[in-house]
Amino acid sequence: MDAAQIDRVRRFNRTVTERVGVLHDHYLGRDRPIGAARLLWEIGEQGQDVRRLRERLGLDSGYVSRLLRSLESDGLVTVEPQLQDKRVRTVRLTDAGRAERAALDTRSDELAGSLLEPLNPAQRARLIDAMAEVDRLLTAATVTLETVDPGHPDAENCLRSYFTELQERFETGFDPALSLLPDAGELRPPHGLFLIARLHGEPVGCAGLKLPLGAPAEIKRMWVAPHARRLGLARRFLAELEARAALHGRTQLRLDTNKALTAAITLYHAHGFNEVPAFNNEPYAHHWFEKRIDPPPPETPRPA
Repeated sequence: MDAAQIDRVRRFNRTVTERVGVLHDHYLGRDRPIGAARLLWEIGEQGQDVRRLRERLGLDSGYVSRLLRSLESDGLVTVEPQLQDKRVRTVRLTDAGRAERAALDTRSDELAGSLLEPLNPAQRARLIDAMAEVDRLLTAATVTLETVDPGHPDAENCLRSYFTELQERFETGFDPALSLLPDAGELRPPHGLFLIARLHGEPVGCAGLKLPLGAPAEIKRMWVAPHARRLGLARRFLAELEARAALHGRTQLRLDTNKALTAAITLYHAHGFNEVPAFNNEPYAHHWFEKRIDPPPPETPRPA
């Protein structure tokens, strides 16, 4: 990692934390630090289960519990187990909590205005555009990839969303029973693998890799949720699956796609895939792609 880049990131962090007031225990002039204030905002009008709050904010359970106890003692929230599952706790705002959240919203608006007010219109536009880009890139950096069983509930949820989108986008519709989609066993080791992408704990994409004996590796079932697009996740899936295929000794990687998926076709070309003659009888495919992949670099011996 470039030392100058690290220095720029740290300088940016210092500027932001100082300017938005997170160095003080009384965030926005209220009686609580930013962690508790953010928790109030995330709970929202409908309430949240505690586990989702932890995942959304990336906080450990002990810290969240301490924050919730503090908010509860101030009469701002209630925390109760769900009737269906006592292990799941739901936190909701009280009337006082809603009033405090509204006050925080007002002061947050004022703080945002104070950041923009000294700037001229051109500078404001530049700052807003830069903030949007930083937000997008930081969000992309929080996405995690995890290998799961294709029968995992999150995997099944992604695949249902994937099939629904194909049904809407293909001119002939889409019936999974007619497709050459691999069954779950083909995407389990040693025959393959299945990846899930998560953003704040929520599954937002999936991709499978088939590793048939004596044949090229093949990418299947790659999908990214609409609200998670423009984060570079499809490119990340391709790079990760290519690396996994190389680790399994494969030198070729294949995939097929439908003509309606124009953005995907553009991506495959940009990622080094070449269009080739049909290598299967997939009824929904119009384009077939292949890419030669390099073996992984040898590990550097550690000094004795």
